[in-house]
Amino acid sequence: MSFNSKKSIGPPFMDARHVTPHRSVLEAFNIGEDRRGSPWNSRSRIIAEMTAQADQINSKRLNLEKATNFMRQYRDPHSRELKKLSANQFMEVWSHYDKDGNGYIEGTELDGFLREFVSSANATDVGPEAVSDDMLVELKACFMEAYDDNQDGKIDIRELAQLLPMEENFLLLFRFDNPLESSVEFMKIWREYDTDGSGYIEADELKNFLRDLLKEAKKINDVSEDKLIEYTDTMLQVFDSNKDGRLQLSEMAKLLPVKENFLCRQVFKEGIEGATKLTKDDIERVFALYDRDNNGTIENEELRGFLKDLLELVKKDYDAQDLLDFEETILRGVDYNQDGKINKKELTMILLAIAKHNQEEEASA
Repeated sequence: MSFNSKKSIGPPFMDARHVTPHRSVLEAFNIGEDRRGSPWNSRSRIIAEMTAQADQINSKRLNLEKATNFMRQYRDPHSRELKKLSANQFMEVWSHYDKDGNGYIEGTELDGFLREFVSSANATDVGPEAVSDDMLVELKACFMEAYDDNQDGKIDIRELAQLLPMEENFLLLFRFDNPLESSVEFMKIWREYDTDGSGYIEADELKNFLRDLLKEAKKINDVSEDKLIEYTDTMLQVFDSNKDGRLQLSEMAKLLPVKENFLCRQVFKEGIEGATKLTKDDIERVFALYDRDNNGTIENEELRGFLKDLLELVKKDYDAQDLLDFEETILRGVDYNQDGKINKKELTMILLAIAKHNQEEEASA
């Protein structure tokens, strides 16, 4: 297996070195530039206002017995720089703020995280209440623009991992710089590591997968067996949503994402109008995406990769049995020659059916 790993890029460390108290809010987010290094000239007014608001923090000294700050323990007491987190510490932060355990930091959880994250960078002992409601609104706007990659208004585990400084080897396991090209590659990896064919990635199989990721990145010699077990346990805690001690297909897909589900593109979301707009080039692009060996049919892992993308349009949580049942249903409807494969004509029928289904969903909404 080859993951084509590229040079690792770490998250922007939320650095409070050389920070005077009145600038801690700004430094906490590196407001002057986004995580890609490009200036935010359009936010100069917000930055000026936030600087003035941050000056007010020093005047709000709170009784620490009444106001606790979870993030303060992860900052250096002298420099106020965030320390590099271990896998276990990262999980502690995630679990603390994802209070309802739904896999996102959102709503009041996100507000609480931002207040504590910012106020913990201040050199004086102030609590999260020192961040005013008005300041929070502007902080959240800047923060979400920088870190909310999928623009869903909440923070998932991978987005938090880009924000907090972590052990380099643990960070590599999130594969930020090198997502898979398509679900076809995902299904090939799934088949390789589901060695017992159970339809799940068990703990030992997950450990083997993580070991190979580190080998590919030439980091395996830096990681002891105990540390690898720690990484495995942490990844299970993070991605095992139903807490059954193993990863099903949809859970593994969050750990090992693909660049894009092509079937989520707008042309497939425009109802019957989208169906009429579906061009021959659109169909050719979809077919080429899944027919990786260019033999004129979509089969085996190619077929399962296509069906995985298709299943994700209608089902959030799914396992290998769901995919198998879905495969039987789809092939029963379009595989007229019963060869267990999909040719270009059969793919066209499926894509038109998707557009028609979306039109019926819109009409009933």
